[in-house]
Amino acid sequence: MIQKKERFQQAIAAFDKLNSQDPNQEEFEGKLYPKEFLYAKRMSDRLLAFVPNASEALQLAARCQHICRWEIPRSTFPLGRKGYNQWRSKLKTFHSEKAVEILEEVGYEQLIIERVRFLVLKKQLKKDVETQALEDVICLVFLAYYFEKFAAKHPEEKVIDILRKTWRKMSPEGQQAALKIPFSETSKKLIEAALA
Repeated sequence: MIQKKERFQQAIAAFDKLNSQDPNQEEFEGKLYPKEFLYAKRMSDRLLAFVPNASEALQLAARCQHICRWEIPRSTFPLGRKGYNQWRSKLKTFHSEKAVEILEEVGYEQLIIERVRFLVLKKQLKKDVETQALEDVICLVFLAYYFEKFAAKHPEEKVIDILRKTWRKMSPEGQQAALKIPFSETSKKLIEAALA
């Protein structure tokens, strides 16, 4: 049992070590963090708040969901929806491959490695309970930590459209959790407009 716990901690430490190399910084509560390191911590924290008994594979998938994302910038793909989708598809494969390398290095068996890959690739969304839980957590982290900044940079119609798309991706449990996030009055109005 100790070995299993150590293996999990080694994998998390390896994910964090890579994400600590992110040259992009984000300030949170007066301190600067590598952006993807902070994102990964938020994913883990939000997952355990949302699914306290999350499986080991789901915890690993949440922690490595954006691993080394800065290595494939959005700007390397064409503008527009098609380019965005190509970028997101490339990223999912990239993140899953990075995760597999690390999980093999720390000695995980193939069954867990394949499950983490399955989750990071977001297979069977809406059908697989854990894939859906991961998607819910991704949406909750976006809404709790990134939505206000995103909304400030974009026209209201675009923000409402993104909110509607985010809402559709979530399970009813995820939606209920989202409504408990302490949003600003401005954000609350945008969410009300999106859900109307």
